Amino acid sequence: MSQPSVIHNTFVLERSFPKPPERVFAAFSDPAKKQRWYATGEHHTLQEFAQDFRVGGAERSRYRFNEGTQFAGVELANEGQYMEIVPNRSIVLGTTMSMGGKVISVSLVTFEFLPNGKGTDLIFTHQAAFFEGADGPQIREAGWRKLLDRLQAELAH
Repeated sequence: MSQPSVIHNTFVLERSFPKPPERVFAAFSDPAKKQRWYATGEHHTLQEFAQDFRVGGAERSRYRFNEGTQFAGVELANEGQYMEIVPNRSIVLGTTMSMGGKVISVSLVTFEFLPNGKGTDLIFTHQAAFFEGADGPQIREAGWRKLLDRLQAELAH
């Protein structure tokens, strides 16, 4: 039997931050803050980042991979819609990712911000369908681990 053309995957990542939920939530809701930890990077050039942070609002980002990377010159685009927002408590976002103009995955991502007495526990759940040619669940999880490291650095300021 050949490989399936769609791979379904779910993973959960948990982090604790020594900041109150309002501060962690703001790193997601404030476009300037989110762009710093989420959209900029050393391996790509940011072409667009736009965020309309409200239920039904859109989030868009487009990048072009830099020379010296595996996909040099290729565009990566992420289009999302905010499905649910409970201030300082949770965010649910549906996204479509495309690479070189071809859709590679559709995801539902949930962020939960839980006060823990010393700061905030963040629970991140990523559910996705990966299509042929997609980067795959393991690479996506590794990417989110790096993004959450960048979030940690953003919150340290």
